[in-house]
Amino acid sequence: ANVSASSSVAAVEIVPPLEVDEINVKCKKWEWKGFTINYFVYPKDAIDDSAPPLLLVHGFGASIAHWRRNIPILAQGYNVYAIDLLGFGASEKPSGFNYSMESWAQLILDFLDEIIQKPTVLLGNSVGSLACVIAASEFRSVLCERTGSKNSLVRGLVLLNCSGGMNNKAIVDDWRIRLLLPLFWFIDLLLNQRAIASYLFDRITQRDNLRNVLLSVYGNAESVDEDLVEIIRKPALSEGALDAFVSIVTGPPGPNPTELIPEISSCLPILVLWGSRDPFTPVDGPVGRFFSSLSIGMQNVEFWLLEGVGHCPHDDRPELVHEKLLPWLAKL
Repeated sequence: ANVSASSSVAAVEIVPPLEVDEINVKCKKWEWKGFTINYFVYPKDAIDDSAPPLLLVHGFGASIAHWRRNIPILAQGYNVYAIDLLGFGASEKPSGFNYSMESWAQLILDFLDEIIQKPTVLLGNSVGSLACVIAASEFRSVLCERTGSKNSLVRGLVLLNCSGGMNNKAIVDDWRIRLLLPLFWFIDLLLNQRAIASYLFDRITQRDNLRNVLLSVYGNAESVDEDLVEIIRKPALSEGALDAFVSIVTGPPGPNPTELIPEISSCLPILVLWGSRDPFTPVDGPVGRFFSSLSIGMQNVEFWLLEGVGHCPHDDRPELVHEKLLPWLAKL
């Protein structure tokens, strides 16, 4: 049944977030299809070997450090991996690359196969959630047959405000998106003009403008600190960031999660956490409604609505996320 998380929080140990500099120093590099991918590992001694490793996949414009408030708590019981998707963070941003949800999903699957090499729980936010769903869907042919076996790459899914596509043009059955579609296409036209795209991107990535955007996305203004602004801003100033931004915003939205989830929800445990104040994928929109109703009568799916939380629950109100996430992981 659909359930809501109130502002009252169960006793969860308070652990200081990781410093961004510590994350950056400890990151590793992995070569994928000729591109350099940045990733982070936070193992801890004496972790129960039966506990599945976790792979954290960020959302649009974010990076590994966006999980700084979550990694220390999760690492108390699990080996934690986090990855910068191609085009984001400190991963390569190749010129002329056509970004797609499918390419990110393949990146995740190859990372599981080559680096982690164990059945893994995928945790994603926004487009990172959708990439995780597509990765699990690509692997669905063995999921139902081998769930829990060493041959399975995906052990479970945790979706934090899952995106409906690589960009909002995918959500054509939401009247708000239909109303804005002409504007989206006009923006695409502008972004395909290099000078205009560069000007707009420079404006967006100015510190004050970026802070205002984040304040509109987060429910808890206290979480929009200087570290968060720099986590988003610094990679946006690197070579190739503008090309990645234009390709992602103007490219095809990719598969819709509402079409993929039914294929995997019967054989894969899924936890869905949704911020009630998400302006991008609102809970009363088609994707939000789909996920909030999915848990009705489905034993493998658990849904929690997080009141007063925005598009990035894990960083917005991490204590609410941990309150629901840790017991769910323990049941695995």
